Amino acid sequence: MMRALWTAGSGMTAQQLNVDVISNNLSNVNTTGYKKERLEFKDMLYDTLNRAYILDGEGRPVNLQVGYGTVPMATLKNFQSGNLEKTDNPLDLAIDGDGFFTVLGPRGDIVYTRDGSFKISVSDNGNILTTSDGYPVLDESGVEIILDIDVSKLNISSDGEMSYTDENGVVVPLGQKIGIVKFPNRNGLESIGSNFYASNSASGEAVPDEELGTRSNVRQYYLESSNVQVVEEMVKLIVAQRAYEINSKAIQSADEMLSIANNLKR
Repeated sequence: MMRALWTAGSGMTAQQLNVDVISNNLSNVNTTGYKKERLEFKDMLYDTLNRAYILDGEGRPVNLQVGYGTVPMATLKNFQSGNLEKTDNPLDLAIDGDGFFTVLGPRGDIVYTRDGSFKISVSDNGNILTTSDGYPVLDESGVEIILDIDVSKLNISSDGEMSYTDENGVVVPLGQKIGIVKFPNRNGLESIGSNFYASNSASGEAVPDEELGTRSNVRQYYLESSNVQVVEEMVKLIVAQRAYEINSKAIQSADEMLSIANNLKR
């Protein structure tokens, strides 16, 4: 009987974490470039009461086993692109494809993002293209991008090449290109907050965008919205709540059966 208590308890714990993941998705429905997550489960160890075997044409063709519940295994991000929303800001960029922008992170390390709502930060070296938190955006060579121009005249092509239109209407190249990279296993990227991802041994090293798969396109005057579907998440929330409720009823049933067994002497 105690097995049922612990098994149903593992189900409640797992569904509680499932609700946490769904809640995080819903809370980020308006976060630029956010990618929704899905919690994956696996079953736990089994108690084998009778093992299947065949010997000289006789034996048991099937096992007699009882499981010990479930355990959360992984959170898997869905990197499907969100809708591209038109803006009037020349510093707003969206990636149409699987690439990531490269950013110099808060600890001096390189981090990656899909959030292209960039800003201009004034420094001793000039006007630097940065994220909303002030971290420098890097070009394809890993160098900070300097924009000592009228940003209203800024042009960014689909491959990330930067230029501006001077007072004579002539397009002048800036000699820098927005750094876009991809990963062999983007599901291995670690979310570190502030719309940033960090690479690790599971994701593999960042490679230039054009070297892996189909080339991504940069869309100026656009931002990528979150790919969270509110209705879908609400359905998942209801299913998780019902699963939690069913597991709690299993605990109640096991407790009642234990109570009956304890009262047999009376």
